[in-house]
Parts: sequence; structure tokens; C-alpha cells
Amino acid sequence: MRFAESALETDLPKGVRDFLPLKAAKVEYLQQQLQQVYAAWGFRPVVTPQLEFSDVLEHGLGEELRARTFRFDDRQSGRMLALAADMTPQIARIVATRMSELPLPLRLCYSGRVLRHAEQQAGKDRDIFQSGVELFGVDNPEADAEMIAMAVAALQAVGATEFTIDIGQVEFFRGVMDGLPLEPQLAEKVADAVLRKDSSELKLLLEQSELPANTCEEILALPRLYGGREVLARAEKLVSNERSRRALDSLEQVINVLDVYGVMDHVTIDLGELRGLNYHTGITFQGFLSGVGHTVCSGGRYNNLTEKYGFSTPATGFTFSLLPLLFALDKVLDGLVIPSCDLLILSSGDDQQAAQKLACQLRSQGYSVARDCMDRNRVEALEYARQMNYRVLAVVANEDKDVELISLQDGTSQQVSWQQVYQNNFELR
Repeated sequence: MRFAESALETDLPKGVRDFLPLKAAKVEYLQQQLQQVYAAWGFRPVVTPQLEFSDVLEHGLGEELRARTFRFDDRQSGRMLALAADMTPQIARIVATRMSELPLPLRLCYSGRVLRHAEQQAGKDRDIFQSGVELFGVDNPEADAEMIAMAVAALQAVGATEFTIDIGQVEFFRGVMDGLPLEPQLAEKVADAVLRKDSSELKLLLEQSELPANTCEEILALPRLYGGREVLARAEKLVSNERSRRALDSLEQVINVLDVYGVMDHVTIDLGELRGLNYHTGITFQGFLSGVGHTVCSGGRYNNLTEKYGFSTPATGFTFSLLPLLFALDKVLDGLVIPSCDLLILSSGDDQQAAQKLACQLRSQGYSVARDCMDRNRVEALEYARQMNYRVLAVVANEDKDVELISLQDGTSQQVSWQQVYQNNFELR
């Protein structure tokens, strides 16, 4: 029976997982550090529901997320419900329907979990931890730069040191492609080749078109427009259309603000970055940690989303995916997060009330305290306290005798009177 129960407990659907205390403490630490950064930049939290009516939620979902949304019938309303697959559309709905009368801009932040269908591949999560910010009501380079600078500050706050924020501008690509006589399917393949920086495939695709040579050169240059500020000058020489030039001007203004924020050491420009081409309306960016192939955060401008809920206002923001961040920084977090408790209280005699009173008093002073309610001796209690990461074992006989505090770090002990306890006149070692 015990084996059967154990097998049942570990039988989880693919793409979801349990988090034991150490990993759970790390996730909580990441959330807390990110929330502190958001608060420091003036962002206020909102909490979104896990369930929404499917037809309402899908106003703000693109085709890809619609295909990955979990749906089921609601017995109460008879309507189709959906589990949120992304939190940004939910925030947009809240702004459009509940906050549209408030003065702009609105700075909102969030932290939560969403569920998505995932392909049957190893490492694809369906249970996704998200944390991010959305800035509504401002459409200028300073707002775009603020998002990128915040992402840098957030990565530094969680202990990352070697990381890069790649900045793109989808309007630059749209300007290059605008009005070209390409079949939609071929245009989509061209965009995909640019995104993957596959110059060989891109050249073959363009050979299938009837585009003039100078236009083909502009498109072929896109995967190579990657690097520092010098990319802007190279790109300006390549294009002549106004839409792309306006995009470059906007990007340059963003870079100028990032210079003021002092974060350019972490920034690269990538004009071939086209993720979210059908969603974003300007600046985009992604965060990468050294040695990690996938993104840990992504963001950018999306000026058309709230309009789908009946309220038109520009917006930009970013989202951290906490699980890739957790596993990328796992060893770093080992030195920052220790899921410990301050004291374990052992009653050495028959007077349990003394131990209980001590626990209440210490908790009122801000310590984390657990009572060892098991029937065991001092040696057993010490071993348990070590294994469970307690800092101190407090041994209590009664209120007529001092409390003994034993440090689990070095084994030293000290005697503390009850008067010292009540006056908080002692130090845990």
C-alpha cells in the first residue's frame, strides 16, 4: 500500500512539477526581489483571476496563445471557461474595463502562474510562473527605455551578473518589407529566416522573388545588424524608406536614455529580432543570461492590445519567466537563499507550558520559531534541527531556570534568563 501511495504522489502530468522547500524558497526570493524593483520604480500590484470566460480572454490572445489555452465548460453559467495562458492580456482587460477613468499613465505589476498546452518535448513547461510590469498611457522613447532599464535592475537584484538585453525594433523590418510584392507565405518564410539569422536560406528565398537587387541587399543585411550603437549607423546607410528611418530614430532616442541610466554595458541592438512581429508595435527586447540559450525575460511595446477591450491607449511592458530564471541562477541562489528557521524549542521536562510561552514571546519579537512536539531527547532534537536547517535549539525546563540556546552552526551554547527573553536582550549566534 505504501508503494502504491508513493507511486500515485509522483504521477504528475508532463510539464508541471513539485517544488520542495529549497526550490520553493528560491522561487519566493525571486518574486520578492522583482517586486521590490517594481515598487522602487513606482509600479503597483494587481492580481488577476486564474479563470476567465474564454470568449473574453481571447480578445487579447494571439493565434499561438489561443491554440495553447486550456478550456472547459462552466456548470454555473453554461459558458466556456479558459485558464489564463498569459497575464498581459488580463492586465489590458482590467485597464480597459476597470481603470479607464483613472489618469494616465498607469504603472502596474503582477506575479502569478499561467497554464499552457505544450508540445510533447522534454523541458517544455505547462505551468508557467510569470512576473512583470505594464506601463499604460505613454508612447515615447523614455517609456521604452524605462522598461529596459528596469529589466536590467531586476536581473541585478536577483543576483545575475553576466547577462544581455537584446533590443529590436519591429517597425524597422516592417519599413523594409512594406509594399513589397511578396506572397504572404513567402514573406512569412523570409521573416522566419531573418529571425533565425539563416542567411543561406534567406538568400534562397529572395532568389524566388522578383525583388530588385537593392531591396534584396537590405533584407539580406538584417541578420547582420547586431551589436552596439554602431549598428544604428550601419542600418541608416542601408535603408531609405521613412518608416525604417523613424524606427531607427526612436531606437536611438531609447539608447540615449539608457546611456543616462548607465546600463548600456548590458545592451545589444538586434534589428533582425522579430519575435512578436504580429503583436508588438515598436521596441522589443529579450533578456539572456550567459550560458543559457533561452530567454529569461521578454518585453516591448504593444499599442493595440487594450483597444480590443474597448479602450485605446499605448502600452509597453515586460515579463519574467521565473522557472528559466530559477534554473539559470540555481547555484547563485544557493548563496542567497537558505530556507532556515530561527529556533526549534525543546521542552526538557514535563512543563510544556514554559516552552509554549517561550515560543509565543519569541514570535512576538519577530523570530521564526517551531516547537518540537515530538517525544525525543536532546541529541535527537539536535540532529533533527541540523537536518532541517534551524539556527538555534532552545532547551527549556521551566520558568525558574534559564533557557539554553545551542547554536547549530558551531555547537556553542549560552544561558539566557527569562528576563532577558522578555526584554529581547540576547543575541542568536
